[in-house]
Amino acid sequence: MERVGIALLGYGTVGSGVGRLLSESAEEIRLATGKDVYLRRVLELKPDRQALVPDGVQVTTQFADVVGDPDVQIVVELIGGIEPARDFQLASLKAGKAVVTANKQLLSQHGAELLQTAEDNGTFLRFEASAVGAVPVIKVLRESLAAAEVTNIMGIVNGTTNYILSAMAQSGAEYAPTLKKAQELGFAEADPTEDVSGKDAAAKMAILSSIAFHSRVTLADVEHEGIGGITDIDVAHGKALGLVPKLLGVAQLIDGRINARVYPCFIPAGHPLAGVSGAYNAVFLESETFDKIMLFGPGAGGTPTASAVIGDVISVVNTARGGYVRNCVCYKDLGFYPNDEVVSRFYLRVQVVDESGVLATIAGIFGDQGVSIHSMQQIGEEETAQLVLVFHPVKEAAFFRALERISALPVVRGTPSVIRMEAYDAR
Repeated sequence: MERVGIALLGYGTVGSGVGRLLSESAEEIRLATGKDVYLRRVLELKPDRQALVPDGVQVTTQFADVVGDPDVQIVVELIGGIEPARDFQLASLKAGKAVVTANKQLLSQHGAELLQTAEDNGTFLRFEASAVGAVPVIKVLRESLAAAEVTNIMGIVNGTTNYILSAMAQSGAEYAPTLKKAQELGFAEADPTEDVSGKDAAAKMAILSSIAFHSRVTLADVEHEGIGGITDIDVAHGKALGLVPKLLGVAQLIDGRINARVYPCFIPAGHPLAGVSGAYNAVFLESETFDKIMLFGPGAGGTPTASAVIGDVISVVNTARGGYVRNCVCYKDLGFYPNDEVVSRFYLRVQVVDESGVLATIAGIFGDQGVSIHSMQQIGEEETAQLVLVFHPVKEAAFFRALERISALPVVRGTPSVIRMEAYDAR
């Protein structure tokens, strides 16, 4: 039986999971591929991780040992970051080796270069594990829905923020202690910046948008906002309105151009994405061809991610040279639809001095910009009042022009809280 040697770059949580699955599922992989797929080499600098590598597998600290080994056909890069991961992937591809990676930041910034290098050298680059963990959304978009003309992607693509917002909605707790609890439980990193800022989700949306719309989208093209400004007060008001807070990645085709962003928002409690709680992820796809599809599952973790990596390994082994799925698939140049022109709905909470004429002034400023208020609730306090407003759909530029004027009013106290609303039915 033909043998296919695998080299792992990194033997941490995911890498060791891949090594374990290659051993435990060896027979299933042989049945799926007709070949003996085995772990040949591991590149690992940390001695404690080197000790975990199974007997019989060659351990090295030099990448040259990997790229120069003719018995290594597939290199699995799991070290993360931009460099040296980019150099390692490029060198592997130029040597004719296939590459499997979970490196979303690298792909969202240098995917075009890497995919072109794979194309030029007649080999493959697979990256299912780079977006939404074990959920096979990339395979579905690249293969199953290749001719479906997806028009909208809306997804919960970061497990850390989904855990935090789900916990806030369930317990009524504030953001800071909920983040601390998530760190204690292992759902958030010691430095959670990339997750809570929305950058992690933005990288994933760049990858998914590129595949779905067949036009290159990079991390720099995806504006992102984090969840640090979400308060327990707003979560409670949202709940009273039948809404659930989520950090969503939203990408859509508008007038033939792409708009891709990540932002916290409210969605109706009855929407399929509202029930995705904890560290789970889900992606909602829309097309005139199939209407709506939702893919759901664990978005992170060693074993789910390792499973996605193994799926890519099997795909590489089973794909004939010249197969189309190694290609970039970005054969269009659609351009980008400006955020200011996007029509959105908004939730607004603003604290004001409780005196006559304030509400009329605020309503007048919104009216001047053509912004229509759908509903308003006034909650009186000692000397101030909180106004909670929900708006009809409006171009974002008009809404934010009005908000800038309102924020500068002497009767306004503090910074108004603004949260977008998705899939909201105003009836």
